[in-house]
Amino acid sequence: MIASRRRFLRYLFGAGVVGAAACYPVFIERRMILETHYQIPIPNLPRAFKGFRIVHLTDLHHGLLVPLSVVEDVVRRVNRIPRDAVVCTGDYVHEKNGTAEIDRVWPVLARLSAPEGVFAVLGNHDHLADTRRSLYWLDRSGQDLRGKAKVIERDGQQLWLAGGGDLWEDPIDFDRVLEQIPEEACRIMLVHNPDSADSRFSGHIDLIMAGHTHGGQVRIPFWGAPVLPVRNKAYASGVLRTLKGHTMFISRGIGWAIYPVRFNCFPEIAVVTLA
Repeated sequence: MIASRRRFLRYLFGAGVVGAAACYPVFIERRMILETHYQIPIPNLPRAFKGFRIVHLTDLHHGLLVPLSVVEDVVRRVNRIPRDAVVCTGDYVHEKNGTAEIDRVWPVLARLSAPEGVFAVLGNHDHLADTRRSLYWLDRSGQDLRGKAKVIERDGQQLWLAGGGDLWEDPIDFDRVLEQIPEEACRIMLVHNPDSADSRFSGHIDLIMAGHTHGGQVRIPFWGAPVLPVRNKAYASGVLRTLKGHTMFISRGIGWAIYPVRFNCFPEIAVVTLA
């Protein structure tokens, strides 16, 4: 009887460990949104912009398992971070063929603020939900950088931000956007899909900021992410060099796609300091 009870307790303990391990990537890490900090050297950066801080949001995927309360909390946290600008690189909703999530999330995103402005482009999920409605809210929010270039000035010096489209659903010719910017100026390009960095363009870019990958959501130690929704599997997350030699930063984002788990790949509110 005692031996049977011990076996039962060992079985119960083992089942508990397995259950906890199974629950961790779904219910724990996926909800632990970190504030992460990166310093990125930009050789062409004007002196007046040394230390310029950009908060980068991407891939919120409001909808299934990402309620509006999560988005509201993220926006409140961003607005408390010392920052000069906020950039958003798409996939604000999760649904397809619908406008309900778009109409819920954008009034919250419109609360984002920064001294030098908030700048946003769209991702593939925004187009899959409803392109027209996403474009309407992008414009109404005052954050629209899609296909545009805008300048920030300090002490007579300039930093330019430019916005691309989504590689899959809304490709935009980088050169047509970059021709709006003086050739010698420091240029930051916002895109959704990091594979856009390998598209055909000739204009120089000092920094590309992207999302889309979620860092793979699952990163196996000593191996990496087994699933990445990009052609170039080197484009997972963090600061890296593109095939064309540009500096690119890819955020792990907030939400999920394909499967609702994260392991060794925490969601993040990325704070990028230019150096």
